[in-house]
Amino acid sequence: MHDSLGIPVCFTSSKKQNNEPAATITWSGQSVSMSVYRTKLAGYCRLITITWCKNLMLHGLSLSVQATNGNENYLCKMELKPWYFWRKQGSKQFVVDGKTVDVAWDLKAAKFNGETEPQSDYYIAVVSEGEVVLLLGDLKKDAYRKTRCRPALIEPMLVSRKEHVFGKKKFTRRIKFHEKEIKFHQISVENNNSTSNGSDTGGFDPELEIKVDGELAIQVKHLQWKFRGNESMQVNKSRVEVYWDVHDLLFGSGPRHGLFIFKPVSSSSPSSSSSSTSSSTSMPLLTTQEVPCAPLEDDNAGGSSSFCLFLYIWKVE
Repeated sequence: MHDSLGIPVCFTSSKKQNNEPAATITWSGQSVSMSVYRTKLAGYCRLITITWCKNLMLHGLSLSVQATNGNENYLCKMELKPWYFWRKQGSKQFVVDGKTVDVAWDLKAAKFNGETEPQSDYYIAVVSEGEVVLLLGDLKKDAYRKTRCRPALIEPMLVSRKEHVFGKKKFTRRIKFHEKEIKFHQISVENNNSTSNGSDTGGFDPELEIKVDGELAIQVKHLQWKFRGNESMQVNKSRVEVYWDVHDLLFGSGPRHGLFIFKPVSSSSPSSSSSSTSSSTSMPLLTTQEVPCAPLEDDNAGGSSSFCLFLYIWKVE
């Protein structure tokens, strides 16, 4: 299906897919960014997932709306090809649990600045029952004028982001730890497979470094024994818990990847040890489909945050 302006668009109701790495292997070689928002749509609190993927040929964008039965999502896909660049605007309508939902977008002048998702001069608006329930981008006035709808009474909340980054040794991403932050932080993860003559592992003595804005935040030595663990770091006087699992990155035989979870922590929460834990440390069980749909105002109680950043790094040989 194409919209009236020539953009390839497909709206379907599809089986819900697992958002774990196995479902993303088909995107190998692409940068992928997924943001999950919680808002009220068609009478229920739901998760809306916005996914951007980028390779040399095109930018892909998909929007998924959670169904109430938990068995399937409502899915919208767009392929933003370079030769359609001047036509990247339009709107579509579909039905979610019997309620009409409209999606309007304007990406014709969007500036990506080398990133997977646009950084400025665009909007994507999701409209339900006369309200803009989710609005992305900086052209907000244009979005309200186009949709002729009012802002939703309940402000949508960003509950998680997933970033998939490909590289050989160093993996870098620009992110925000809080949605309302003005400044982006640059996170870099570097895996150094150094050698040590005195190592019990026959010279294999990998290290892991995590830097924020160029400053070393976490260093893990003897990674072959500490391939899973957690540690806290400070970012702008705020504490962020970091969990990692790089077993498959070090020892995997298939597509080699590692997972890092960054979880901002309230200043009122008890401080954790600054030393990394043993390889048996458990990763948080939270996934994008398991985020509880509690009242939105509860998330900011006591200054805490429900936000998590999932960073997948994929090694390219």
